[in-house]
Amino acid sequence: MAPKKSPHKVALLLAVMDLVEQKHIPRNQIYFDHILKDTFTKHFEQLANPKDRNNPHLPFFHLRSSGFWHFKLKPGKQDAFDQLSTASGPGVIEQHIAYAYLDDALFEYISHQMTREYLKSALMQNLAPEARRALLQAGKDAWDWLECEAIAQDYFAMLEQEIIGNKYNKAAHRRALQTKLRNRSESSIEFKHQNISAILIEWGQPYISGYKPAFNYQRMLKDVVLAHIAADLNTLDAFADAASIAVEYRHHSVDWNSVLDRELPERIPRIKEAPRDYLARQPNYAERERNNRSLGEQGERFVLDFEHFRLQQAGRPDLAKEIRWVSKDEGDGAGFDIQSFNVEREEELYIEVKTTSGGKYHPFYISDNELAYSQEKEAQYCLYRVYDFRKSARLFQLEGAVDRHVDLQAKSYMASFGQR
Repeated sequence: MAPKKSPHKVALLLAVMDLVEQKHIPRNQIYFDHILKDTFTKHFEQLANPKDRNNPHLPFFHLRSSGFWHFKLKPGKQDAFDQLSTASGPGVIEQHIAYAYLDDALFEYISHQMTREYLKSALMQNLAPEARRALLQAGKDAWDWLECEAIAQDYFAMLEQEIIGNKYNKAAHRRALQTKLRNRSESSIEFKHQNISAILIEWGQPYISGYKPAFNYQRMLKDVVLAHIAADLNTLDAFADAASIAVEYRHHSVDWNSVLDRELPERIPRIKEAPRDYLARQPNYAERERNNRSLGEQGERFVLDFEHFRLQQAGRPDLAKEIRWVSKDEGDGAGFDIQSFNVEREEELYIEVKTTSGGKYHPFYISDNELAYSQEKEAQYCLYRVYDFRKSARLFQLEGAVDRHVDLQAKSYMASFGQR
């Protein structure tokens, strides 16, 4: 059944979706080439009335009024393009426009089969709501797209409250969520929340520390979470900016007996580098924390006070008096931050401090110099990972060479003019 309105824009958008699915449009750049025109024609002939004319240049140009369709102009063509009110022929497109591109969020949605099919059905406007939902279902027991949407929205709502420091009730959230799902148990909902934590950790984003990451997640859930990231980058920017807020550390409010977490993080599946063409930009929470000098300094002060407490409890107030805050007194080039003592061996202990406002599994950055020092001084070296710093700070200890405990991925390179 042909739509009541002109089919041109619908035909072009359907063509774009087809070409994204076929990998002819691998990234968010839509060229006015013969493949796009031919695919447009296929859909146009199915939708058009006898009086409609096959002019793909018209929807390509006039979709700019939609708000989600944008142009990358050819160099020097901005003034001439600004004078155009329509495209008189294909040559206008070819002369002025390098390519079109969509809003990042929309491109993310059409990159995934389920949402692509859903958007196609919405464009065609000839399917009942029950049939639309059927397109999004993933089998008898698997979570469908709408369920994944509901739990992702719930997770991000809780995450926002956690980031800004507000209290919330996880059990109440789970009970409210059950009314939107297909007979899901609270344990099933809990596990799905853990899956979302894992996805966010892979993408360098903050996660709810109370939901330990579970990495054997459903592919559809990842598609939904990434679509949320693409659709709401401003919110994620705000989350990342929380790492830049000054931290007020209060020594006297800390229960030092409960600070040390002796249970180290479990080794989890390798966190893969995110595809580079997946999002135009991506807030990186861990990187902003690395650049936050206030957070780093307050974390080191926290560890310094913990070391004084530890040595006092061990009956060595003499050693406690000799602890040195090396990074503050001598700078950051030593390869460690604090010189303390190993009581059992009565020798120096070199401590590197990494602090996060996020959870226990949140990634951190370590420099080549720090890594090399941990390997050189392995018997006397320990990395203190301080986490949940804004709520109720705790720490765990990674003794010896850092690369024995974590998976390392290169994030930057030194560029020199040496000969290959």
